[in-house]
Amino acid sequence: MKHLAILGSTGSIGRQTLSVVESQPHHFNVVALAAGSNLDEFYQQILRHHPEVVSLSSPQLADELARRLHEQNLQPLPAIHHGREGLLAVAMHPSAAIVVSAAVGVVGLEATYEAVKLGRTVALSNKEVLVAAGELVMAAAAQSGRELLPVDSEHNAVHQCLRAGRRASQAPSIAVRAADSVSGSLYPEVRRLVLTASGGPFRKTQLRDLAQVTVEQALAHPNWRMGSRITIDSATMMNKGFEVIEAHWLFGVRPDQIDVIIHPQSTIHSMVEFIDGSIIAQLGPTDMRMPIQYALTYPDRLASNELELDWTRLRRLDFEKVSTRRFPCLRLAREALKKGGALPCALNAADEVAVAAFLDHRMPFLGIPEVIEGVLKRMPGVKFSSIDDVLAADAEARRLASEEVARLSAKAAVV
Repeated sequence: MKHLAILGSTGSIGRQTLSVVESQPHHFNVVALAAGSNLDEFYQQILRHHPEVVSLSSPQLADELARRLHEQNLQPLPAIHHGREGLLAVAMHPSAAIVVSAAVGVVGLEATYEAVKLGRTVALSNKEVLVAAGELVMAAAAQSGRELLPVDSEHNAVHQCLRAGRRASQAPSIAVRAADSVSGSLYPEVRRLVLTASGGPFRKTQLRDLAQVTVEQALAHPNWRMGSRITIDSATMMNKGFEVIEAHWLFGVRPDQIDVIIHPQSTIHSMVEFIDGSIIAQLGPTDMRMPIQYALTYPDRLASNELELDWTRLRRLDFEKVSTRRFPCLRLAREALKKGGALPCALNAADEVAVAAFLDHRMPFLGIPEVIEGVLKRMPGVKFSSIDDVLAADAEARRLASEEVARLSAKAAVV
């Protein structure tokens, strides 16, 4: 029986993680849960899973949860926390063998980092953890000797494909050093990683028409049903930029060894090309429960009666190159990774602010890469030595991004 703590239990990944737990009741037990502000969903999760420690975003929500649980006469009552201290209490629960990091945004960064330092197995879905603080987090993982297990379908697919090759015999700390070495690699038999992208809703849209894209059009993803920000990130392909940065840290490969290719069917989630020319691809249905279960059960696999690829609907597999004219966010992400320091953190923060402004109809779709590029040009390229440095850089990048959004909004109002 594996004991789990989940950061972000009411989000999409958190809910699907609990679905996996409920489908495998003899293998998993939930000991701690943290959520944001979705009190109704969180309350039902607690009634179903009886965690020992829980946390919400604010003291008011924590008080209301306590009131409801008392009225329900739930026994025993969980310890109820809130805010930063609550996230840390959940992530550092002494019985939690696996911490699922699925909280959205940098809010889950510190708690995930502490879980890594404690040597817990971390099933990672939160992109900000490695995009904003990859070097710090991977150094902590190397120190603790534990591997981060990716939940995102693309990195999860790469992780599965890499099991077909040989891992370097060097110490785990090489995962941190390999990306800066021409000859060293955590996986010496690997020529390149290939991350697939659906291309989103604007794969065929005329470039001149992108300036008139509406929020509703950008949220209409052809293959996946996700939260608003990740759906917009898919439309701009910033999500692939983040994934390039994550893959660099997760798998110890150089940025030039990571390719992105458009695959509209989203059937192949990623591929690994080895030095002998062999290519291993991972195929599966567009259902996040599959990579979640893989991460929770690794290195074993458990049977699933619910998840399988429908071969009768698989007629073709198409692939296209990515146009950085159409998707400039991917170029910006690669530039941020190359320069390093605070720039990947700034990239993420600026994107979050820009996407929120677009969703609020305060600026056009093409304003998203414009805001990000403006922030990257203005952001100091400092190095990080602590999580506090990361959080400070995140705050500064958000401030700069808000200024860029205001500038674009004012410009649009004049026009």
